Amino acid sequence: MKNNILKPITICLILLIGIISLARISMPPTANEVNQTHQPIIKKKTAASYRPYKDPEDLRRPYNWRKSSEMKRYPTIKRLENDLTIRVSLKGNRVYILRDGQRVYTMLASSGIYKNGKSLTPTGNFKINSNRGISFYNPKLNEGANNWTSWDEKDEYLFHSVPTKSNGRYNITEARKLGIKAGSHGCIRLSVSDSNWLMKNIPYGTKVIIKNN
Repeated sequence: MKNNILKPITICLILLIGIISLARISMPPTANEVNQTHQPIIKKKTAASYRPYKDPEDLRRPYNWRKSSEMKRYPTIKRLENDLTIRVSLKGNRVYILRDGQRVYTMLASSGIYKNGKSLTPTGNFKINSNRGISFYNPKLNEGANNWTSWDEKDEYLFHSVPTKSNGRYNITEARKLGIKAGSHGCIRLSVSDSNWLMKNIPYGTKVIIKNN
């Protein structure tokens, strides 16, 4: 008798559960569910996505802040060559040497840090001026560098090596940012070898184009 009563009850429960499940499936999605389903996937941009040129195959890996960025020889520059352009990609952490608009060399770089969405390195068109030197030290920043070349009329902004400390030794922590992320107060840092080559070879008056990308 007891079993006879339980069977109809069990069947009714199963049918009720099935009806509720079907009703749930048939119901339109809520606003939150729609938003979650159609919410766009935001991909974080990498430094590489900002670079106007792909890194060359002979780019030195792992990066080395002491040596040349590429493993090939530096391009030969004529003393009065006027078809050169230095193209800087701030967010890409690269400097490109262009000849007649064609890239001939790629350098690892680290430029001005970003504050309120703006780099401490100014963007725009500039020119290499006649001021350059072996080393400098800024006591206000407690920082210096070697192999500097000015691209600013007031000599506030330079191409130079990775930074040095007050004792003249390289700041290894800062040097390791080269080619990876911004780190300077506005100048454009290069490897020791690249900055030395640029100082000795890039002619006065060479155009410098600095962009975020």
